[in-house]
Amino acid sequence: MDEELTQTQNEEIQEESPDSNSSSELEEKIKSLEHDLAVARADFYNYRQRAIKERNETRKRASEDVIIAILPVLDNLDRALDAAHHGDANNILSGVEMVQRQFISVLEGLGVSAIKSQGEKFDPALHDASGTELVNDPELEGKVITERLKGYRTSERVLRPSQVTVGKIDNKQ
Repeated sequence: MDEELTQTQNEEIQEESPDSNSSSELEEKIKSLEHDLAVARADFYNYRQRAIKERNETRKRASEDVIIAILPVLDNLDRALDAAHHGDANNILSGVEMVQRQFISVLEGLGVSAIKSQGEKFDPALHDASGTELVNDPELEGKVITERLKGYRTSERVLRPSQVTVGKIDNKQ
């Protein structure tokens, strides 16, 4: 009977002090969660480092691809300069025009196109006005009269706006 009483008392004590059991369970749970958090942080750090490295490698490869595409243009420019030392002006002009066409072709292959400016309505997103030019024709008001420097763009953004002069009506007439 004493054994039954002792066992009953032990069960009552355990029921009365659930804090001791749940406290150790909570501490274990906290340790487990802290460990999981540390692992997640380390995984994220490693992921971020890997992403930075991959992005840098992608940029490097893209730069290399552009350089490889431009090298034949440089080769032909070297040939044109060499011809300048041994040839006549017409051949040199023809060679330089060929190099220009080749360069434009390479740019187009890379998704770059020239911005059409001459005679177009001035667009501040595409054009950089370096001045105005007086015009007599009212239809030329606000339109590009001269293009000082050609602009270029991709399908997504302007790489360099065209530097232009814009027509302004001459009110003195």
